[in-house]
Amino acid sequence: MSRARQPPLVTGISPNEGISWTKVTIRGENLGTGPTDLIGLTICGHNCLLTAEWMSASKIVCRVGQAKNDKGDIIVTTKSGGKGTSTVSFKLLKPEKIGILDQSAVWVDEMNYYDMRTDRNKGIPPLSLRPANPLGIEIDKGRFPQKDLESLFPGMSADFTSENFSAAWYLIENHSTTSFDQLKTAVVNLKKQANKKNEGSLAYVKGGLSTFFEAQDALSAIHQKLEADGTEKVEGSMTQKLENVLNRASNTADTLFQEVLGRKDKADSTRNALNVLQRFKFLFNLPLNIERNIQKGDYDVVINDYEKAKSLFGKTEVQVFKKYYAEVETRIEALRELLLDKLLETPSTLHDQKRYIRYLSDLHAPGDPAWQCIGAQHQWILQLMHNCKESYVKEQKGKDTFFILNIYIYLTFRSNSLLHSPMLDLESDVRPSPIGHLSQTASLKRGSSFQSGRDDAWRYKAPQQVIFVEKLTKLVVSQLPNFWKLWISYVNGSLFSETAEKSGQMERSKKNARQRQNDFKKMIQEVMHSLVKLIRGALLPFSLREGELRQYGGWEMKSELSGQWLTHVIQTVRLSSESLTALEIPNDMLQIIQDLILDLRVRCIIVTLQHTAEDIKRLAEKEDWVVDNEGLTSLPSQFEQCIIHSLQSLKTVLDCKPGEASVFQQQKTQEDVCQLSIGIMQVFIDCLEQLSTKPDGDIDTSHLSVDVSSPDLFGSVHEDSSLSSEQRLLIALSNCRYLERHTFLNIAEHFEKHGFQGVDKITQVSMESLKELDQRLFEMYIEFKADPIVGSLEPGIYAGYFDWKDCLVPTGVRNYLKEALVNIIAVHAEVFTISKDLVPRVMSRVVEAVSEELSRLMQCVSSFSKNGALQAKLEICALRDTVAIYLTPESKSSFKQALEALPQLSSGTDRKLLEELLNKFKSSMHLQLTCFQASSSAMMKT
Repeated sequence: MSRARQPPLVTGISPNEGISWTKVTIRGENLGTGPTDLIGLTICGHNCLLTAEWMSASKIVCRVGQAKNDKGDIIVTTKSGGKGTSTVSFKLLKPEKIGILDQSAVWVDEMNYYDMRTDRNKGIPPLSLRPANPLGIEIDKGRFPQKDLESLFPGMSADFTSENFSAAWYLIENHSTTSFDQLKTAVVNLKKQANKKNEGSLAYVKGGLSTFFEAQDALSAIHQKLEADGTEKVEGSMTQKLENVLNRASNTADTLFQEVLGRKDKADSTRNALNVLQRFKFLFNLPLNIERNIQKGDYDVVINDYEKAKSLFGKTEVQVFKKYYAEVETRIEALRELLLDKLLETPSTLHDQKRYIRYLSDLHAPGDPAWQCIGAQHQWILQLMHNCKESYVKEQKGKDTFFILNIYIYLTFRSNSLLHSPMLDLESDVRPSPIGHLSQTASLKRGSSFQSGRDDAWRYKAPQQVIFVEKLTKLVVSQLPNFWKLWISYVNGSLFSETAEKSGQMERSKKNARQRQNDFKKMIQEVMHSLVKLIRGALLPFSLREGELRQYGGWEMKSELSGQWLTHVIQTVRLSSESLTALEIPNDMLQIIQDLILDLRVRCIIVTLQHTAEDIKRLAEKEDWVVDNEGLTSLPSQFEQCIIHSLQSLKTVLDCKPGEASVFQQQKTQEDVCQLSIGIMQVFIDCLEQLSTKPDGDIDTSHLSVDVSSPDLFGSVHEDSSLSSEQRLLIALSNCRYLERHTFLNIAEHFEKHGFQGVDKITQVSMESLKELDQRLFEMYIEFKADPIVGSLEPGIYAGYFDWKDCLVPTGVRNYLKEALVNIIAVHAEVFTISKDLVPRVMSRVVEAVSEELSRLMQCVSSFSKNGALQAKLEICALRDTVAIYLTPESKSSFKQALEALPQLSSGTDRKLLEELLNKFKSSMHLQLTCFQASSSAMMKT
């Protein structure tokens, strides 16, 4: 949460005084965060926000307005800090009056004198209103303060053009030190200026006096002559004379002005022609203006001029006008063709298309330009899509050729190098280098051992199909919206009226759109089908028919895309679908895209599971045989992590976006995914079996180690840093036990979490297969360990030609049984070193085998002497008591049958001897038998 800013503070202004409209610089603190944050600025009470220019948080530039106060504060108001304060003030000065003829460095506002100059009621010349120096003497301004003069002459002014003019104020201000003689001279000057007002009218009279006197003399002579003659003769002669004079004057005038009058007539005719040209210059200049405006692109001007000419001269009968109007029509027809070509030209923006359609409509172009534009745009989008596919197919083939050439050059160079370097290690070049998870699933790593450091970046970058899908969807998403908006404008008639006013054009457009709805729907469906089939041809070619594959395919499918790339493609197609849905295109037109997304999701799951099975198959190469304190290697954990990572990579694919169906809605998909999941589990089980049954020479155990928490008490397992087949079996059994109790159950939970169907079946089949493997491995281990022990019993019993019928009094347990116990202890030590949890299971089976063999041997004896029966019972009881914690019902039954085959001891002496010998045996072999006693508590808990 941000803290409120401090209110503005003005700490300085430059300059600190001046007249109105003076430009000032204001400085301070917290003057706003930007131009929009500044909401108020007053200087001397006048709002100066209109001229304010925010420079920074500490500087503002503005102009002072016409304030009423002489002096005041500078107040800044901001949104973030509110109304501020000021530590300085500004003094507003009154401007000095500047005369018309005075020099000034600023523009003088003359509005105050305009009305006086144009006042017709006053006969004073404008310049006389404001003479620079009305007294005509030198001005010597005094140093009287302005405020003192204003207080001395309240309501008056020193301006002689003002109605409140005060002569005393004027003299004090301008001539306070002028001498009296100079003031007299000033009075004379004022009188001269006043006398000049009458000189203008007198000059006009003086200039015409001679003409006036001559006319007056001529009239007086005529009048006197008429009075002296006084007869009609005189009048007749005078009349005749006057006529003659007039005729001669007329003839002379005709002679003198004939040329002038001819030129006047010619000028009048020229003037009339010019008047006609001037009056109708719009039409005469229109053809040339149309060409010029077309070249400049001012089509609106051309259309307006054409409409005007059509309304004025469209039906004229004047030949000249007809001729020029025909030229206009010729150029307008050429303009229609030009606009139609521009309309159908691609690429073009939606704004230009609407503009050209409106131009053609205003020019009354034939046909339906809007529908022609829609059709051309549709064909252009389809062509772009196919061109995109062809370019990427060619690029892929070109890269393949380049790749093959590189391989040839590499192999040639390699063979030549081998000829010169026979000691070169072949394995050093083909050993795969560490790469990321994406490259682990790449086809080159799975199917080829050729590696080149220079080509790694090229080999593992995005495949051409993926780049193509991104480019294709981007193309459609960028072009289809304008195509759809053009259709919507065509439907609602906005192509012809931005204000949606009713007009005949709009009604015709709506009618045409209703008739062509099905045609446009087919266009959209064709674009959608082309988009989907082009993507299918690149990623799912098996989903196209043979004819469609030739048209929309052409890709070289050396290997299928990995699940990661398919997931990326699905995300790309989903985004495209969302963009198209936002255009409010009907869902039935976009359903084909949803079907494509569903098929891509299913294929992505199938491919990911297949690649997961291949990755798990390679886990055998990563087995390091390092055993932890629970008897496990890292293999089960690697297996579980591989499955979890695979499922996590499918999370976005399994999740259903709005409008999408579940990927498991089809029964076939459920069955395929279930079988692939079972296959993955079986692959790992086979991997375990392969590892446990591999010959010794096929396993690298140079890095074998044992957890320090599991000390090797017997020093017989890892001294030579190699694993025997029995030890591998034990490790495999320990891993199987952990898989059954933990890993498989965890994987089943993850399957259910991600919505997999048939998880119970997957778990059941996998558990059964795992148990079968476990039993096979267990039987193999028991066979390896128990058979030698069982096989050594019979030779040991009858060593030295021993006979149950003829033997001495027993003195203790014979060596053969001690050797058998030592071998059993060795088995116990080996199992205990690998996994404590396997000890009860293994030891029980070994004891069962030994007890069963011992029982068989006892039952095979025909008869026992007293000493033989005592010896047999001693050995049977010694073995039974030693391995008592590992006895099972089967082994107990075998021991019971062995004892029942012996004669019963009748005397107490024999029983006492038997007890003493058993105690002696246990005491003498106490150290060897400690393993059974020490582990009994732990074993019984398991």
